Amino acid sequence: MNKKLLFSFMTILGTVVGMKAQRNEVGVRLGMSNLIGDIGKTNYILQQPLDLNRASELGVPFYGGLLYRFNFNPYQTVRLDVGYNQVQFSDKSAKEEYRRNRNSFGKNNIYEASLVFEYNFFPVNNEQKRGMVSPYIFTGIGGLMYDAPKATIKHDFRRNADGVAQAPINEQDFISTPVYSLGTKTAVNIPFGLGLKYKFNYGWAIFAEATFRYTFTDQLDYSKILAKDVISSYNGDIISPTTGGSLLETGNYFIVAKERERGLVGSRSVGDLESRDWLNTFSIGLTYSFGRPPCYCED
Repeated sequence: MNKKLLFSFMTILGTVVGMKAQRNEVGVRLGMSNLIGDIGKTNYILQQPLDLNRASELGVPFYGGLLYRFNFNPYQTVRLDVGYNQVQFSDKSAKEEYRRNRNSFGKNNIYEASLVFEYNFFPVNNEQKRGMVSPYIFTGIGGLMYDAPKATIKHDFRRNADGVAQAPINEQDFISTPVYSLGTKTAVNIPFGLGLKYKFNYGWAIFAEATFRYTFTDQLDYSKILAKDVISSYNGDIISPTTGGSLLETGNYFIVAKERERGLVGSRSVGDLESRDWLNTFSIGLTYSFGRPPCYCED
């Protein structure tokens, strides 16, 4: 047992020392992100600002991010990305006629973090060479934090001119009022893509990259409200003698209330409710490398 523990300790220590000896790379990148969902354009590549008439309200599609690379060797890299996406979506610029007729629009603020494996086709990460260029591919896993729609539906009695609740004539005789708002949510995404990296100095490099993210959500364009994001309230001015709660939470009143909720949420949802959104980014970046990697330097 002691030998096993010692071996494990030495292995971890060797890994840590080796990591410190490897080349590290930090950088920034800027670009533009576009959303492919149920509202707006469906271009996967370089969407232009979607609706210039609403630019003051929606802003301009934007991406800004920081990255850290750990280069195992001149070809293989693990990369950590954190970034911010401001995306907009507008049916007015869509190719499909039914979308233009619908004329929905909006914007979302999306924060992301991802861990990806990157493979360079040429040894661009060799620290003893400069003026090198290489295409690369990557894939990994990430997370998104974004704004998502939710609803609060208030079920209330009809009222007279003085605001006094009136007893319902039948199970349909009450009012259901929805209020839609936004809340913060998270979702997993799978990033992948390709890029081109040019090292113009021993420590400095520039790169251009196309990133495609398949997300596990259909809410980035606010096109869908989930049942769990619906909050119901029932006015208690008239009490049920059997339950002591609001009359609207009993019997057929409650059944009608739930039917109305499904209808209100359904009317607010658009597009294919089983689809998932894509978030794509085209960016350019600048990185600086530090740390000598003696294990893969060439003489």
